[in-house]
Amino acid sequence: MKIGFIGAGRIGRPIVDRLVGAGHDVVVLTRRPETKAAAEADGLTCAATVAAAVKDADVVFSVVLNDLQVRSVFLGVDGAVARMKSGATLIQHTTCDPATLEVIADLGSTGGIKVLDAALSGGPPNIAVGELTLWIGGTEAVLNEIHPLLETYASPIMYVGPLGNGQRVKLLNNALFVAHVGLAIEAVRVAASLGIEEQAILAAVQQGSGASFGLGVVAGAGSVDAVGDRLADLMRKDVDVVRDVARRTGTDLGIIGTVLSSDPVERTVLRSAGAEHQAK
Repeated sequence: MKIGFIGAGRIGRPIVDRLVGAGHDVVVLTRRPETKAAAEADGLTCAATVAAAVKDADVVFSVVLNDLQVRSVFLGVDGAVARMKSGATLIQHTTCDPATLEVIADLGSTGGIKVLDAALSGGPPNIAVGELTLWIGGTEAVLNEIHPLLETYASPIMYVGPLGNGQRVKLLNNALFVAHVGLAIEAVRVAASLGIEEQAILAAVQQGSGASFGLGVVAGAGSVDAVGDRLADLMRKDVDVVRDVARRTGTDLGIIGTVLSSDPVERTVLRSAGAEHQAK
């Protein structure tokens, strides 16, 4: 297939490599000069503009940073949707507001563009072995058309309902992950008050029913203080989207929201920037 790939960074580039390895013709658009240079050094074809990246593509991938970048790249007269050929499919991997996907799909429908909401979970090691998790929102007919392509780098590929549901599942997943990390940090605090050292409690609970992926991340970071250093920017971005969606839709996040707004999460996990986040 002819593929236009927008965003060949930490997550996007390994996907590109899997697609190229499977024999697909991929044109890459990436914003950072060093990323473009690395792609060209490896023999990849790089486009200079959005239009050049997508004009001949049967499928266009989006693996950019955030909702703002998704809107910037895909909407408007010079955006990817306006420049994609009729019948092409957009696979949107970037974590974004579900409402953004609805805007893109409405715009694309006039030009015969199909859209799959393909939220992802995992990282480069998962992609390298074809085991990235995908939560797919959209129509099953479009998913069935694209499924063999997604299998190049992803498994499981889970259909979760209409367009936007992939992002909703991803946002809830990420909210739970951050909450789990926050609870693990609280467990370390309580353990210290009981005379148990940090490394001891993290190692012990990982072998019990209190274990979680979030706890493993805290343990892998080496200490609760190191978690924010590694993940704060990524986690804060997604938590902000969760809060915005919940606020706009009148959704009560309940205990999850309480944990996300707690001092351990705000201060230690999200490393919230100054008083702006501390006041939330």
